[in-house]
Amino acid sequence: MRAAQAALAAALREHALREGEFTLASGRASAWYVDGRQVTFRGDCVEIVGEAILDAVAAGGGAEFDAVGGLAIGADPVSVAVAFVTGKRAFAVRKEAKGHGVAGRIAGPLQPGDRVLVVEDTVTSGASLLMAVDAIREFGCEIVGAACLLDRSDELAPALAAREIPYFPALLATDLGFAIGS
Repeated sequence: MRAAQAALAAALREHALREGEFTLASGRASAWYVDGRQVTFRGDCVEIVGEAILDAVAAGGGAEFDAVGGLAIGADPVSVAVAFVTGKRAFAVRKEAKGHGVAGRIAGPLQPGDRVLVVEDTVTSGASLLMAVDAIREFGCEIVGAACLLDRSDELAPALAAREIPYFPALLATDLGFAIGS
């Protein structure tokens, strides 16, 4: 395991991993749960989160990007962590457009034509990440890759491959000692 992966796995085990009976956002039952926000919202883990994403992208062949973001709220601290370690711009995708202010679904300094790395904390089906991809493309940006801190299953990779988006998970379920899809 690479250093950034090991640091992320240790932080998740210490602060975010729970065992018991859980219902995941995908609706599935699981005997384990990772509350990624217990790590991504910690100031002492910001660099770990950012470096783990960058390491995953580099290990997967790399992707040049101008901005990083994903669906609010899970992706927000991951985006900011990557922005912190790279100096790139971060943004958020709202689930629904707001009806006041500047309106729209995009919050932050994203510009049409930007090359974007889409991020998420933990994925099972990847529905949230795919929702963000659609909104970002609709905004007029190029998706150059998608990354997550932890992929619990193997469902998102084929969905992204079908959209021709490179995928960079920092950790898989097996890296925490669990079966893929469990």
